[in-house]
Amino acid sequence: MSDPLRIVFMGTPTFAVASLRACLEVGEVVAVVTQPDKPRGRGQLVSFSPVKEAALERGLPVLQPTRLRTPPFAEVLAELQPDVAVVTAYGKILPQEVLDVPRHGCVNVHASLLPRFRGAAPIQWALAAGDAETGVCLMRMDAGMDTGDVIAARRHPIGPDDTAATLHDTLATLGGELLIEALPAYVAGTLRPVPQPEEGVVMAPLIRKEDGWLDFRRPAEELERRARAFTPWPGTFTRLDGKLLKVHEMRVGSGRGDPGTVLSLQDGLEVACAEGSLHLLKLQPEGRKVMDAAGFLAGRKLAVGTRFPLDPPAAE
Repeated sequence: MSDPLRIVFMGTPTFAVASLRACLEVGEVVAVVTQPDKPRGRGQLVSFSPVKEAALERGLPVLQPTRLRTPPFAEVLAELQPDVAVVTAYGKILPQEVLDVPRHGCVNVHASLLPRFRGAAPIQWALAAGDAETGVCLMRMDAGMDTGDVIAARRHPIGPDDTAATLHDTLATLGGELLIEALPAYVAGTLRPVPQPEEGVVMAPLIRKEDGWLDFRRPAEELERRARAFTPWPGTFTRLDGKLLKVHEMRVGSGRGDPGTVLSLQDGLEVACAEGSLHLLKLQPEGRKVMDAAGFLAGRKLAVGTRFPLDPPAAE
């Protein structure tokens, strides 16, 4: 009987927990590496990452290096004698000396169909782009940004009501399933990585707060996709009477007019876009709770022809 596969798992957020559980099914997790504890929330209380919490629940040793080069984390990793390192949303770029330590290298669970959407936010940008499908890839890591050879992939359709939150959970589960299916075969040499094609490379940079600004000079369909892509963060928002107005639900309409102009108050708050219109259905004024359009408009002097700003304020 062969010895169990020795795995070092590296991950941080909730998305990575399913991958950690999968690793426990296919081998022995000799250590879990995650980001250092950070203060969070208004009280700035120190909290553990979801991966650390999951590791501690299972009695796994946890490493939280602040840097991977100095002191040399590669030496710490080498002492563990890993067969493979599995990396899922760890949050740091691995230097070559770390990539070289495991006998079978480092493999990454990435939430896109590579080479499309390399980078930090593949789920959000696949939604925002209007892609019909997305998926997960298991990739042998190299020094580039998600440029390594692909070991295996699973595809998943994007539904008309999907948000970044719903796809996040689905793809996290798919990533765990893919690890269970493909990692043993990869280590055994029966599943060989394939280089990514040179064509079709698209980057998926970090989401910024300003990405949620509703620029009505964009087509309505694009803004509706961005609203789903940026749920839960940063959401989508505009300004009214100088105050922040978040929009939690919207529907594409066929109205026409100058971008940013209120066209109707009858079926939600209808606003003209570059192409079509948006019916704003659930809104949240600054400092208040989420409400439907009727509640928002009650007692508010908002007339057809009112214009929303097209450009965000400088401090937004």
